[in-house]
Amino acid sequence: MDNSGKEKEAMQLMAEADKKVKASGSFLGGMFGGNHKVEDACEMYARAANMFKMAKNWSGGNEIFKHGLISEILSAGATLCSTYARCANNSSPAGNAFCQAARLHMQLQNKLDSATSFVDAGNAYKKADPQEAINCLNQAIDIYTDMGRFTIAAKHHITIAEIYESELVDIEKAIAHYEQAADYYKGEESNSSANKCLLKVGHYSAQLEQYQKAIEIYEQVAMSTMDNPLLKYNAKEYFFKASLCHFIVDELNAKLAIEKYEEMFPAFSDSRELKLLKKLLEAHEEQNSEAFTEAVKEFDSVSRLDQWLTTMLLRIKKTIQGDAGDLK
Repeated sequence: MDNSGKEKEAMQLMAEADKKVKASGSFLGGMFGGNHKVEDACEMYARAANMFKMAKNWSGGNEIFKHGLISEILSAGATLCSTYARCANNSSPAGNAFCQAARLHMQLQNKLDSATSFVDAGNAYKKADPQEAINCLNQAIDIYTDMGRFTIAAKHHITIAEIYESELVDIEKAIAHYEQAADYYKGEESNSSANKCLLKVGHYSAQLEQYQKAIEIYEQVAMSTMDNPLLKYNAKEYFFKASLCHFIVDELNAKLAIEKYEEMFPAFSDSRELKLLKKLLEAHEEQNSEAFTEAVKEFDSVSRLDQWLTTMLLRIKKTIQGDAGDLK
């Protein structure tokens, strides 16, 4: 489907908005409806952004040239030509347009509209420029926290964390944003949402061999869920994960931790997870890698091990002398 018509319309709206912004800054423009011109420009930038989205133009100038708009550029007036150039040099014309709207909303003291536009910009940039998406979302977060809207700010910290996870692969920064989201949720008494973020922190902390931090998180979440009739079933999973982290650090620590968890949460005593742990401790004490592997296989035949559990179990097994380093 040819979307060049929508792109052309979006460019024209951007150019008109640019004109209104310039006019509002002039002496006469300021005397005669300067704010009204800025409001009109905000609306035009937002409409232009949505036109770019409809055209599925996520990658800036390359798409503009692909759709044969070069003749429009050459025949455009100075303002429109400048707009074409700015959009062509931007990684996301939609994101750029939403950013322009956000800044003007802030100029007009429309904080909520500004934050919404920065979020829209972030979502547009995610497809072409993840780092710029993060910059826009951080600006939205600053506004939301200034307004005391910490639950919404937490939600956008999670989005940033997910970008660091999947796009930029910076796990340390992903952890930092999950932690900040958890803090905001806790402050708003949204403990279930806070725990979801903390579990992400625990997951990645253990992967990064920050075992004490992971243990503290898994214990904290387990204790907050074990008295909840709807969530207590999950507590055994978190105590299990905390036990594995203890086990990697020290076998004796694992034994003491397991005893403590059984006292705290009697239901853990009857779990398949605890039975596995006791078999693994016995195999490890005897330095018997075959018994260790058999115990893991037996557990896996009923409850499939995910990648995280497999990684932790392999790290434990490698501490057995003469081990080959696999679970086969």
